[in-house]
Amino acid sequence: MSITVSTLGFPRIGPRRELKTALERFWAGKTNGQSLLADAAGLRAASWARQRSLGVTHIPSNDFSLYDHVLDTSVMVGAIPEIYGWRGGEVSIDSYFAMARGTQGITEDHYCAPRGTHKHGLPALEMTKWFDNNYHYMVPELSRGQSFMLAFTKPLDEFLEAKSLGFNTRPVLLGPVTYLKLGKSKDEGLDPLSLLPGLIPVYAEILRRLVTAGADWVQIDEPALVLDLNDHARGAFETAYGTLSSAAPGLKLLLTTYFGAIGDNLDTALRLPVAGLHLDLVCAPAQLQDVLAKAPKDLVLSLGVVDGRNIWRANLNAVLDCIEPVVKQRGADKVMLAPSCSLLHVPVDLDLESELDADLKSWLAFAVQKIGELTTLSRALDQGRGAVKDALATSARNAAARNASPKIHDPAVQKRMAAINRGMARRHAAFEVRRPLQHERLSLPAFPTTTIGSFPQTDEVRKARAAHVKGTLSDSDYNAFLQKETEAAVRWQEEIGIDVLVHGEFERNDMVQYFGEQLAGYAFTKHGWVQSYGSRCVRPPIIFGDVSRPHPMTVEWSAYAQSLTTHPVKGMITGPVTMLQWSFVRDDLPRSEVCRQIALALRDEVMDLEKAGIRIIQIDEPAIREGLPLRKAEWKAYLDWSVECFRLASSGVADETQIHTHMCYSEFNDIIDA
Repeated sequence: MSITVSTLGFPRIGPRRELKTALERFWAGKTNGQSLLADAAGLRAASWARQRSLGVTHIPSNDFSLYDHVLDTSVMVGAIPEIYGWRGGEVSIDSYFAMARGTQGITEDHYCAPRGTHKHGLPALEMTKWFDNNYHYMVPELSRGQSFMLAFTKPLDEFLEAKSLGFNTRPVLLGPVTYLKLGKSKDEGLDPLSLLPGLIPVYAEILRRLVTAGADWVQIDEPALVLDLNDHARGAFETAYGTLSSAAPGLKLLLTTYFGAIGDNLDTALRLPVAGLHLDLVCAPAQLQDVLAKAPKDLVLSLGVVDGRNIWRANLNAVLDCIEPVVKQRGADKVMLAPSCSLLHVPVDLDLESELDADLKSWLAFAVQKIGELTTLSRALDQGRGAVKDALATSARNAAARNASPKIHDPAVQKRMAAINRGMARRHAAFEVRRPLQHERLSLPAFPTTTIGSFPQTDEVRKARAAHVKGTLSDSDYNAFLQKETEAAVRWQEEIGIDVLVHGEFERNDMVQYFGEQLAGYAFTKHGWVQSYGSRCVRPPIIFGDVSRPHPMTVEWSAYAQSLTTHPVKGMITGPVTMLQWSFVRDDLPRSEVCRQIALALRDEVMDLEKAGIRIIQIDEPAIREGLPLRKAEWKAYLDWSVECFRLASSGVADETQIHTHMCYSEFNDIIDA
């Protein structure tokens, strides 16, 4: 029997961000709802066809969303706050996007603009990070006495849509326990899990409709199983799945976990009456042996052996060494091969990249290539390694070449890393000593005013940058334009009475990309887009090798702005943890070591800013909370090295130089003590 190849989800945005284009045309009033839905249907059909052609046997449906799958779940179960005016019946596309974006005064083009802010309109739901990555979801808004009903049959509709096109799919649902744990309430003391009895019947109804429509399997995502759970939460899983397993006789449920190990929740997971269990064996490979020792013989194990959230090729021979014994022990019919998580978190197709370094490209795999790796592994398990010997030889050759490549290893960086000592992460004098020195040097009022840093990227700024990139605006003309914009920003701040000025950052395209493009060890794609939220897509940099700073990155513009005024102008850099978190990070070094390399490079920049006369330097770390591990037992180790990296980047300056930081969209109570 052939090994089943499945995906937990495929990128929604399309190979060339077709979803973004369709959404923004609709929001601009250039198309209507029917046109948008037709575009979405085309993307779904293309995704199903692509996956089948690549050899996927369990193709997901309902992994697509116009904005966010958690929002889709809220709409499905009728958890729509009263403010949006829904009174039952069909949920209109306008109501859906009101929940996603608000209705007026929306801004989505700047990371630190208040998402969902509105002028005389409806606010959006709160948005926050999806577990420990840079995807954002719309937070369910729950209330005491919350009622649920099946208000949106999208999982059924898309299953039937796929079926009509000849695709037998596995519908995907966000599990009820995880859904409730992701929610928030304004009702003090409300336990979201107390709402589970009212929610389960809605899930039971959609499962019944799916099995009636011909579904064999349904994938239910419960990533909350990799979190710290108490007995109450574990009991909620048993209650929920005890009901759901009997709701639709004959329907097989695949319980999926990802982003970590099930750990001390394993006994609970294995007691649940489901047909299959998905394991993330990239984030947590060690859990496999515990599962094999305890799992019932009839439980199908979905092995997440290809990284669904990073872009490196798998070492196929090493993966086979791991999974061949599993197939031998349990049988081919009890094993599925899958990515570690949904492929939502990686770009669509590496073949679109025509300008990447050839060696680097040979080390990478995007969603399409990752499915190719899974089908190669499946053939090896079905027919023996000899059937795919060329692919395995290529995999081994690429892995060896990457490991030995001088493009990755920089002896100068490694020498600096070896020389790091504790003193480098400490300021020379205590705060009590530094404070009066800085006060004397800066002569600021007791409560000085400043701004976060970046000024609006106007259409004029964007057009000038685009023209410069295309070569139609010369370096000298572009610099003259930037000087004019910078001076205007400085003069405006002086006029309104700001005490500590910023230069506006008009030269910067992105707070990470701008720095990454100037650092050794970084690379950038042309089409490596992933969804951050809604229509917002990002192209994360690739950290492929040892990181260093060949030349100053920000000094010229900070010094220019300072030359225009007697007020202090802040130097502005992105911190090492954010540079790490918002990149695809090399997987051959611990993340902490990569972060230290970035910190050393930024340390050089900070000290050059100081030499240029910059007296205040702001180091932005909006992603430091994002990197916090999902399990609290691992928090201290992460906070130790992340704070050390910030200090390493910032502590080389004199006592008279003031260091600021900026963090946004963080649960500060989780990290403030660090």
